[in-house]
Amino acid sequence: MARKRAGKTRPSQATGDYRIIGGQWRGRRLPIADSPGLRPTTDRVRETLFNWLQWDIVDANVLDLFAGSGSLGFEAASRGAARVTLIEAENKVSRQLQDNTSLLQAKGMEVVTANALDWLKKPSDSRYDIVFIDPPFHQGLATSAITLLNEHSWLAPDNQVYLETEKDYDLALPAGWQLLKEKTHGQVCFRLLTKDIA
Repeated sequence: MARKRAGKTRPSQATGDYRIIGGQWRGRRLPIADSPGLRPTTDRVRETLFNWLQWDIVDANVLDLFAGSGSLGFEAASRGAARVTLIEAENKVSRQLQDNTSLLQAKGMEVVTANALDWLKKPSDSRYDIVFIDPPFHQGLATSAITLLNEHSWLAPDNQVYLETEKDYDLALPAGWQLLKEKTHGQVCFRLLTKDIA
């Protein structure tokens, strides 16, 4: 996603659009809504993430919380995810995601205008193989999202959860969660997690 705090996180890499870096829409540029602090996850981080997920993304059911620019969700769809649900609270940003979905004639993509944490509190009607959590920085939202995923039945048995936070974020995982991979890039820390499902 990427609604980051100016001066405290990574610098802007785009001035109104971003490029899909792999899959059927490789090289396509998508516009970003004019919203303060909205930045796509960098190409370098996305490339690392989708290298991690390359054997699991095809036909996956994907949830993109705090979708923002949609760079993670659209990248997943481009690389063969069966279904991608993007959750975005801001109306203007959500409308741009819907416009981009129409622009690409992307099947299997759904844009939901909702607060991600409130949405996770409702009864789950689907199980997700892959979840992207890339919230605004310095608000403690990552822990809240992990807690809600942990308490409700949103995750499929062979799940992977991507988490992107500020470098110094103090992450405490609930019991039953495992850290699979972790890297830092500049002031950003990104991790791949999984929850054991009985």
